[in-house]
Amino acid sequence: MTTHFLAATPRTVRWGRFWSDLPPVLEIDAGDSLTIETHSGREEVLPPEGSGMTVAPALRDILATDLPRRGHLLTGPVAIRGAQPGDVLDIRIEAVELGADWGFNLVRPSSGTLIGEFPVSQKATTLIPVDRAARTARLPWGAVLPLNPFFGVMGVAPPPEWGELTSIQPRLHGGNMDLKLLTPGATLSLPVHAEGALFSCGDGHGCQGDGEVCITALEMSLTGTFTFTLRKAGDHSVTLPRAETADEIISMGFYADLDEAMRIALRQMIAIICERTGITPTEAYQFCSLAVDFAVTQTVNGEKGVHGRLKKTLLNKG
Repeated sequence: MTTHFLAATPRTVRWGRFWSDLPPVLEIDAGDSLTIETHSGREEVLPPEGSGMTVAPALRDILATDLPRRGHLLTGPVAIRGAQPGDVLDIRIEAVELGADWGFNLVRPSSGTLIGEFPVSQKATTLIPVDRAARTARLPWGAVLPLNPFFGVMGVAPPPEWGELTSIQPRLHGGNMDLKLLTPGATLSLPVHAEGALFSCGDGHGCQGDGEVCITALEMSLTGTFTFTLRKAGDHSVTLPRAETADEIISMGFYADLDEAMRIALRQMIAIICERTGITPTEAYQFCSLAVDFAVTQTVNGEKGVHGRLKKTLLNKG
């Protein structure tokens, strides 16, 4: 296994793009470990001079370039040698480190769960100081939040016939899933649609509630370490993103209609249970009603998200 580091620079980042035609900025072998640096924030949310909060020079360098902007600031894509359409890429999240002493949260009147109910004001954007040693953030009115950082966006290239996609919506390639369970120790599994898989990540979140209702979490710079492994076509049945932690199996569903997102997450969980136990789909459907917790992941990305959680120990017989 080789260990790599990918810094976030004007050469290695893209704003909000997943596309099978994007040239990789790095190529690694399956089984390798990779540490990826990411940044968050545009000029209008940067802390002012004298605030006591530090803006990384790398972020200023990126913002000074004329890269086309839409969606999230992503680092990548990274190609995994040997990855071919039909394979599945398993991404084990080894570590996620806080990359700044600040983050931000903002409200957009035209977006979020309560569209139009919160007009623009001088307090629509809130800068939030971060104590990296204590792994906490203090809100202006005094509340102190524990941090459990994760990447809101992790994904591979979509199918070539889909063309270029924005990072805003989560789809079958991953993308803006905003699933706060994807923390160190979790493994995210994504179906591969293009040669090399072409993995990118960004949209660092220091903390987030399920729903991400105002459209942003604690948006901040993060550095993640990942290990990538491949399962070849024919050795799996993964067609949509799914995940696993030491204790739980996680299914996901994305759709503009929240009810349909729930149905997709449920069908995915039924399929996973059948794979692992050999019981019938009807039995697995019953089991989901008895043992699986479904929750709203986010309601703000156009394609809404639902995730299911099943404790692995409940699959044991006897």
